[in-house]
Amino acid sequence: MNKFILEYDLNLQMNPAMGQLIFSADGTIRAEENGEEKFSFPAHDIKEAKVQPGIGCGLVFVKYDRGEGDLSPCRGVGTESPRPCSTPDRVLCRFSMSGLKQAGEFCKIVNYYIQTGEAAFPEEAEKVICEKCGRPLPEEISVCVFCYNKFSVIKRALGFLKPYAKTVTLSQIFNALTLAAFLVPPIIMQQLIDRHLEPQGGIPYGTWAQILVFAGALLLSRIFGEGVTIIAARRFNRATISVMADMRAEVYEKLQSHSMTLFAKRTPGDLIRRIMDDTDTVGEFLTDLARWVLEMILMFTIAAVILFFTDWRLTLLILIPVPLVALILWAFQKILHARFERQWRKSSRVNSILHDIIKGIRTVKSFGNEKREIEKFSRANRDLAEISSQNEVLWGLMFPPMGFLIGMGEFLILFVGGWMVLNGSISLGVMVLFTMYLWAIYEPLRWLVNVPRWMANTTTSMVKVFELLDEESEMKENAKPQNVPIAGKVAYENVHFGYKSYEPVLKGINLEIQPGEMIGLVGKSGVGKSTLINLAMRLYDPNNGRVTINETNIRKMSPTHLHENMGVVFQDSFLFAGTFFENIAYGKHGATLEEVIAAAQAANAHDFITQSPDGYNTLIGEGGQSLSGGERQRLAIARAIIKNPDILILDEATSSLDVETEAIIQDSLSRITKGRTTIAIAHRLSTLRNADRLVVLSKEAGVAEVGTHSELLKKKGIYYDLVMAQRKSSRDC
Repeated sequence: MNKFILEYDLNLQMNPAMGQLIFSADGTIRAEENGEEKFSFPAHDIKEAKVQPGIGCGLVFVKYDRGEGDLSPCRGVGTESPRPCSTPDRVLCRFSMSGLKQAGEFCKIVNYYIQTGEAAFPEEAEKVICEKCGRPLPEEISVCVFCYNKFSVIKRALGFLKPYAKTVTLSQIFNALTLAAFLVPPIIMQQLIDRHLEPQGGIPYGTWAQILVFAGALLLSRIFGEGVTIIAARRFNRATISVMADMRAEVYEKLQSHSMTLFAKRTPGDLIRRIMDDTDTVGEFLTDLARWVLEMILMFTIAAVILFFTDWRLTLLILIPVPLVALILWAFQKILHARFERQWRKSSRVNSILHDIIKGIRTVKSFGNEKREIEKFSRANRDLAEISSQNEVLWGLMFPPMGFLIGMGEFLILFVGGWMVLNGSISLGVMVLFTMYLWAIYEPLRWLVNVPRWMANTTTSMVKVFELLDEESEMKENAKPQNVPIAGKVAYENVHFGYKSYEPVLKGINLEIQPGEMIGLVGKSGVGKSTLINLAMRLYDPNNGRVTINETNIRKMSPTHLHENMGVVFQDSFLFAGTFFENIAYGKHGATLEEVIAAAQAANAHDFITQSPDGYNTLIGEGGQSLSGGERQRLAIARAIIKNPDILILDEATSSLDVETEAIIQDSLSRITKGRTTIAIAHRLSTLRNADRLVVLSKEAGVAEVGTHSELLKKKGIYYDLVMAQRKSSRDC
C-alpha cells in the first residue's frame, strides 16, 4: 500500500460531494472531487495536518509555518506560476461525522511524514464505511448489517452441524413420525362423522364397537406421537449442547492464537459476549432451524395436499393470506436486521462497562467515583432498554396485522364451509376435517412470522462469531519450527515497531545480549522498554527487522517452545482464582509440591503462605485482591522461577515491595539470575546496579547509551541525569 485515501462526502461549501483526499508515498497531498482533481501540494510545505470535529460534520485543515505577511509561494493545480500564500491555515475537505475516524488516521500519517520524512501506511486500511451502501460500519465489526449475505452466513453456520448429521437425521425421522401421528386424527374424525355418526333419517347408523375402534385409534396415535416427540427432543437437545460447545471451543482456540494486537482492539466485554452469548444464540438457532424448518414444511405440504384433494375450493380460501404474509415479512426483514444489530451493540456496551467496573472496583471506590460509574452504567442500560423497547414496539405493530390476515382464513373457512355444508356441497365430516387441519396450515405461517425477528437477532451473532474466526492472526506460526535451545544470544537487528506503523515506539534498535548476561533496560516512560521485552517474548512481531535467539529468528520457532523456556514477572502481577499451589505451579505443567515450595522459598513467599489457614491449599480470590502488593509480586516471581527458564524477564519485578523485602528479593534474584540470560526493567535504578550492562533507551536515538552503572555515570549523559533526578527526589522526600 503506497497511499492513504480519505473519502469525504461534503465539499467546502457544505454541499454533498464524492471526494477523495489522498496522501501518496512521495509526500504529495491531493484532492479529487467528482472525478476532477482540485489541488495538489507537497506535505513538506505545511507544518501540521489537523482534524476538527463539529456539529454533524468535520473538516481537515493544514497549518503553515509562516509568519504574518509571509508570501512564500504555493502552487495550485493548473497554475503556471506560484501564487502568494499568506493564510496560516487551509481547509482541505469537509465530511459528515461518519468519516471522523479516517480523517484522524489521515492526519497522523501526514504528520509522521512531516516529522520523519518517511511515508508509513497501515498494511490494510481499516474499514469504517460500507463500500456498497456508504453507511458507517459499527465499531465492533467490519461488516455492514445491511449488505452482508444472510443466506451464505447461515449456510456456513450449518457446517457446525456436520459432526452431528446422524443425530439430526434420526431426529428428523422421529419428527416426521410424530407429524404423521398428529395428522391422522382429523382423517379419523372425518371418517367417523361421515360414515358412522352423521344421522340417516334422523338416526346415527354407527355402532358402539365402531366408535370404540376410532376412539382407540385416536388415543394410540396421540400416545405414539408424544412418545416419539420425547425421543426426538432429547436427541435435538444433545445436538444443541454439543454444537454450542464445539463453537465456543473453536472461537476460544482461535482467540488464543492471536497476538496481543487483537486484545488491544477489542474490549473484554465484547470478546466474552462473542464466545459465550453469541455462540449460544447461533447453536440454538442451528438446531432449531434444522428441526423446525423441515417439520413446518412437511406439515404445511402434507396438510395442503390432503385438503386440496378433499376440496380444492376451500383449500384456496385457506391459502389466500399466505402471499400477503410473505410480502409483509420481506418488507420488514431489513429494518429488523438493522435494529437488532443496534440492540446487540448496546448490549455489548453494557457488558463492557459492567466488566470494567467490576474489575476496577478498587480504583472506583478509592477515587469515590461510585456515583459516576452508576450514571455511566445507567446511561448505557437506558440506551439498551430504549432500543429494546423500540424493537418490541415495532414488532408489536408488525405482528397483529399478520395475525389478522391468518385469522381471515379461519373466518372464510367457517363462513363459506358452513354455507357449503348447509346447501349440501360438502359433508359435515369434510367441514370438521378442514377445521382441524387449519392449525397444520397456519402454524407454519405463525412460525414464519417469527422467523425475521429470530434471524435478525441470530445472523448478527453469526457475523460476530465468524468475523472473529476469520480474522487473520498477525502471529504466523512456522509450519516446520526451528526449536533451537533458548539459552543462546538474544539479538535485536534493526528493529522497528509501532502498534501502528506511523506511530513508532522503537526505531532502528540494534542490541545484542550475550548468554548468561544480565541486561538492565532504563529510560523515561514511553521509550519502549516494555515493548522491547514484549518483542523478545513474541507477544508482537516487529514491523521491520528481526529478533533472534541463538542466531535463529524467533518467528521460525514454535511459540510454545519459546514461552516454555522463558520466565517473566510483569509489573502488574495477575493471579488466578485458585490456591497458592495452583498459582505457582501454573509456571510449570506437572510441578510437584517440592518444586513449588522451593520456588516459593526462593521468592521469599514460603513464610506468608505457610502462615495462611490452609497453607499452599489456601484459596485466593481472582487477581489476588486479598493479598498485599508485595505478596502478589512474590508469588509471580515464584511462578517464573519454578520453570527454571533459560531467559528470565523482569518488568519492574520488585516495584510493589518495601525496602526490606526488596533487599531479600534482590538477594534471591542475584542467585537465580547468575548464569542465566536476564532482561530487567526498573524505574528504581538502584536495583539494576549489579547488571552486567545497562541499556538506556530514548525516543530520539533508540539505544542511546550502553555500559555498566559506573561507566554511564562517568559519561554524564541520559543515565546520569536519571540517577541525579532520583537522588534529588529521594532527598526531597
